[in-house]
Amino acid sequence: MKHSTTSPDSEYEDYDYPNTSSKDNPIQNEDFAPCSLKDTWAILGRFAPVAYFLVFILALVGNVLVLCVIRRYRQSRHSPCSFSLTDTFLLHLAISDLLLALTLPFFAAEWINEWVFGVFMCKIAGALFSLNVYCGVLFLACISFDRYLAIVHAINISRKRKTCHAQLACAVIWSVCLGLSMVDVYYRYVVNVSGINRMRCQLEFSQENSQQWQVAMQLVSMILGFILPLLVMLYCYLHIFKALCHATRRQKRRSLRLIISLVIVFVVSWAPYNALRMTASLQKLGVISETCALHKVLDVGIFVTESLGLAHCALNPLLYGLVGIKFRHELAQMCKAALGPQGCLGLAGWANGRGSSRRPTGSFSSVESENTSYFSVMA
Repeated sequence: MKHSTTSPDSEYEDYDYPNTSSKDNPIQNEDFAPCSLKDTWAILGRFAPVAYFLVFILALVGNVLVLCVIRRYRQSRHSPCSFSLTDTFLLHLAISDLLLALTLPFFAAEWINEWVFGVFMCKIAGALFSLNVYCGVLFLACISFDRYLAIVHAINISRKRKTCHAQLACAVIWSVCLGLSMVDVYYRYVVNVSGINRMRCQLEFSQENSQQWQVAMQLVSMILGFILPLLVMLYCYLHIFKALCHATRRQKRRSLRLIISLVIVFVVSWAPYNALRMTASLQKLGVISETCALHKVLDVGIFVTESLGLAHCALNPLLYGLVGIKFRHELAQMCKAALGPQGCLGLAGWANGRGSSRRPTGSFSSVESENTSYFSVMA
């Protein structure tokens, strides 16, 4: 049986096909032994724990700050529908990124030694990982679409945009992604991987439909986790920029830089991973010839690019929170309350922008105030 044994969502395999020739395969073996996993394990065993723990720490700090600022504001409000749509989506994005980050120490520990947390935690950690990878990118698409509605169609629909509608949209996203994560609940097990003799938490499909399941899950992951969000972001941000063409030159330059940054960071984070996953799928379907060299490149490449994608959950607080003047002001006030006036003088100046001490005006989600919400990337 062939085992898929990588990081939570990758394709790291115990290859069971023989080496056909020294020309096609870098492993010279007269007995036609399977490709060895030892070199790949040695490389990833050094890289994986560092990458996972680094993303975990940065995502934990950033998203906890976002949640604390949101909680501080909500304490001054009584209605659950007092947030704007973007504020609601950002709240769910922070929760999703935080839950994703909390699974990473388990898989980092697995790479250091082996999986020692049992089958139950294997299923739960794997399901949480898949759930929040899907949710995170879909919430980013929702934020883009809300900004498109707020800026491009502000006059026509600003009064109709209710935060309770955003809560319903978030519930739908969580439900759909929870359904997709059930694959991990049913098919993730702790198995001993031959070739490295380590216990690994991995997806384990039956022999007769293993290839079909793996290719199908890769296709779903690529569509929901990259292609659909990217198309939504490109469409929305392009129309937002066109709508801002009548703004002042300084405002337009600032908006253009921010829009380009959001799209580039998303593409750089997830495009390489999805390209390698597509290559792996083509290899499984026989479109690309299988060789040990290609398998090793895919093993290492998919894990490295997956780690780059996971780093996006640590960047989201910077891209979708700290760029907003009102968000920075609220963070400075929270810091001032915790550390005292002398402990946050620098942060207060940074929050008000260019040394201005004027408190940002307008409601938490005012569309009339710069056509943005409190946490809007356009603030």
